[in-house]
Amino acid sequence: MSEAASATARTALQGAPSKGAALQKDLSVEGPCGGRPYHHGDLSRALVMAGRRILEAEGPTALSLRAVAREAGVSPAAPYHHFKDKSELLDAVAEEGWRELGVAIGKGRGGAANPKMAMIEIGVAYVSFARQNPALYRLMYHAACDREMMPDHAKDADSGWRHVAEAIIEAGADPNDEQDMALAQIAAWCNVHGVAEMAGFKEFEPLKEALGGEEPFVRALLSHVGIFARRPKTPYE
Repeated sequence: MSEAASATARTALQGAPSKGAALQKDLSVEGPCGGRPYHHGDLSRALVMAGRRILEAEGPTALSLRAVAREAGVSPAAPYHHFKDKSELLDAVAEEGWRELGVAIGKGRGGAANPKMAMIEIGVAYVSFARQNPALYRLMYHAACDREMMPDHAKDADSGWRHVAEAIIEAGADPNDEQDMALAQIAAWCNVHGVAEMAGFKEFEPLKEALGGEEPFVRALLSHVGIFARRPKTPYE
């Protein structure tokens, strides 16, 4: 090959994108409105949050890997580096929901004046989360209902489940009575789940108005329900 031909070949190679560069193009693209690019370290979360937006705006049937790629502003191939199919994407979106619920419950518990009020504020936080994120909330339970055990992340130290357990203990439950603790946690969770499911009923509107809104209504309900209404130190009388 002549020197001129070699120089031309070198120039062509230098200008051609490598396989690594092509992959990086999938994994690093300009963010919304020309903002900070998504790199491979945070693309997974960007896709999950894109899935959340689609879920709340259009429902679960609109969710697909192609749809979240479009919403996140990445190539159609990019999501496959993180999720093998739509099912894995839905699980990841549900997991994000459980984490956000845990944060909300922790804030509710942390702002309470005493153990009894901690249980009530946990319930208020739960219902508020469910009402503000209805499609995500349904997805979370759809993803968990047929599992033999709750996902590991749902029982992390900062999870809603753990906050409920600790609040019950602070209210006087015996942490060494595993069966009673399990029953108390399930009772608390089922109670707020029921309130969340029914809080939007139209027939409750006059009572909500009389009490000053939905949050005071939920707080008043929980003060009359089961474990939420029991006195500290004797939660199972």
